[in-house]
Amino acid sequence: MADEKLTNRWLMVAAALVMQLCLGVLYSYSVFRGPLMKEVGFTVKEAGYPLMASFFFFAVGMIVAGRWQDKAGPKKVALFGGVLLAIGCVLAGVLYKTVGGLVFAYGILGGLGVGFAYVTPIATCIKWFPDMRGTITGLAVFGFGAGTLVFGPLISKLVTSSGIQNAFFTVGAIMLVGVCGAGSMFKVPPAGYKPAGWNPPAASATSVTKADWSPNEIIGNGQFYVLWLIYLFGAAAGLMIIGQAVPIGVEVAKLDPKVAAAGLGTMALLNGLGRLVHGSISDKLGRKNTVILCFAEYLVAFLLLLPNADTFTKWLVGICIVGFSYGGYLAIMPSMTADYFGTKSLGANYGYLFTAWGIAGVCGPFMIDAIKSSTGAFTNAMYYISAACVAGIVLVFVSKKPEFKGA
Repeated sequence: MADEKLTNRWLMVAAALVMQLCLGVLYSYSVFRGPLMKEVGFTVKEAGYPLMASFFFFAVGMIVAGRWQDKAGPKKVALFGGVLLAIGCVLAGVLYKTVGGLVFAYGILGGLGVGFAYVTPIATCIKWFPDMRGTITGLAVFGFGAGTLVFGPLISKLVTSSGIQNAFFTVGAIMLVGVCGAGSMFKVPPAGYKPAGWNPPAASATSVTKADWSPNEIIGNGQFYVLWLIYLFGAAAGLMIIGQAVPIGVEVAKLDPKVAAAGLGTMALLNGLGRLVHGSISDKLGRKNTVILCFAEYLVAFLLLLPNADTFTKWLVGICIVGFSYGGYLAIMPSMTADYFGTKSLGANYGYLFTAWGIAGVCGPFMIDAIKSSTGAFTNAMYYISAACVAGIVLVFVSKKPEFKGA
């Protein structure tokens, strides 16, 4: 195929890594929280509102962008997302002294920008790599998990040297160049594209399958909701603990907050590696078996390690397992969406499924705080989360490639 010779599909992966590394700045917002509380006088809750808003609008942006990019292609959508994210960061620098202004700029505009851009490299890479969907998706989203390792220290230095406002301005400029530059490289493969030497698996002779499902078709199929609940439980379990890793270390392991904060970088690295490792494993072990593995890893952390984390090492190993397992869902679920519902409308279909992550990101922190407040300890929350993990494993056994019943 001419286009296959002209386009090296690994360029799509390189561009995806650059873009996702930039988009990972979303997780680095916590670096701003302390300076905002000190300079502007925000409370802990007020300083957290922009991040919660960004998670919600990240998911909203995914839905809209997914439908748009399936029709217009990934390049236009990625460029729009990069510009929107850059505007959000710059406006955040202008409006950072008010909670409402920061929620609008960073939370709404920034979150939407990330959502628009985030879906494009995933859908693009899966279409170019039908022979290794899990591995490539894990590689593509690795940057998002590891982005905080780059932008966390950078933002901290910028805030210290030039102040909150200029830090937001600088991040906006980086987003404009990095996200838009990477997005300009995206293109979809030609119709009927197959990598050399690869043939799609044969369809089952005992059931009626459908190669590509539209968004309207998937929301009328029960298997979509099974996947949605699996994603909800997997994402919520990780986000609850990741967001409270330092307080858990202080409460359970009696760590100094600064000592506990020092372990977050290691957890972030394992979050990124979890995407690479689980995505690759899923190509060999199978998606469903790999999701069960992720839930099992959670159970080891929630039942054995974190409740008994009386030392820094036990606590660190526990939160790193959580980060590692959580990363797996971000790599596996896009591939499962493609496996079950095809790639033609993958952007929109995964956008719908990603609402599970959005709800987990918004509701998860409230849930663990409520359980902690009502029971008096974070360890009690881990037992509730463990029950959700067991439910997730049961749902995996129920999950299967859907049969098409016809129009």
